[in-house]
Amino acid sequence: MTMHTRTLGTTGPQVSALGLGCMGMSGMYGETDRAESVATIHAALEAGVTLLDTGDFYGMGHNELLINEALRTAPAALRENALLSVKFGAQRGPGGEWYGFDGSPAAVKTFAAYSLQRLGVDHIDVYRPARLDPDVPIEETVGAIAELVEKGYVRHIGLSEVGADTIRRAAATAPIADLQIEYALISRGPEREILPTLRELGIAVTAYGVLSRGLISGHVAPGQEYAANDFRAHSPRFQGDNLQHNLTLVESLRKIAEQKGVSVAQIAIAWVLSRGEDIVPLVGARTRERLGEALGALDVTLDAADLATVEAAVPADAAAGERYAPAQMAMLDSER
Repeated sequence: MTMHTRTLGTTGPQVSALGLGCMGMSGMYGETDRAESVATIHAALEAGVTLLDTGDFYGMGHNELLINEALRTAPAALRENALLSVKFGAQRGPGGEWYGFDGSPAAVKTFAAYSLQRLGVDHIDVYRPARLDPDVPIEETVGAIAELVEKGYVRHIGLSEVGADTIRRAAATAPIADLQIEYALISRGPEREILPTLRELGIAVTAYGVLSRGLISGHVAPGQEYAANDFRAHSPRFQGDNLQHNLTLVESLRKIAEQKGVSVAQIAIAWVLSRGEDIVPLVGARTRERLGEALGALDVTLDAADLATVEAAVPADAAAGERYAPAQMAMLDSER
């Protein structure tokens, strides 16, 4: 495995070609192992992964404290290479209840102050609202982050799950490094309008959900059950006939993967990597084993014939079910 680098837009930092999404280390997909989570972050840094992605609401601060521990216990040379991407804005109660999003300037600065303390750093490399606050103009939210940039608390501004119009308004307010959005073989909505807009403006993509919460990893079995606190227990794509249909797509991918001597997950990640040098996939590995598999995708080459075969096996819009439950879909400016 050779780690390459990509740049987050025309104004952002140079990062590893794969980033590590840390959300799953804080309980969104069932039970977690803290020691293994820290070891996985260390292994990622040792492999040359520099981009670590988190959110201040992942486990109500748990994820940021976990990353703090991992960085504190990593060799200094690796710690210094780490770049932190942080999402903010989600309002949650002690029981995990969702109360919407707050992108007001005062809240932006308050969220940042707490994140800096939990992470144990003096700056955040890329800071972004997790979702658009419908009650606050994006210009005000981005403007507040820009003030944090001026004061040195933030290095670059990012966005998450917003549509083309919002992207343009944000970019007219301050330089935007990247948009974080779900992008995978079975989540290709950004190709219609969002990706062309980003490329016109020189903004990169950090793509999450590249394995669709494991659905197209090759590791999900028919009839697999999930705990009530597991995102997949409520995800439309993992339910009943939807799951059965989606797993037939995975089996089509498996045949292609076997012909190339790689795993299903590696084919799916390599496809996202092939979409452009301005796209950085985030892999949500929670263990060193899954991380190792994901990193192997960097050595998978898909030529034009391979890409045609993959996209024939899993055409755009082939998936059954939305990527979120209805209430969460309603929060996505990117889907409007």
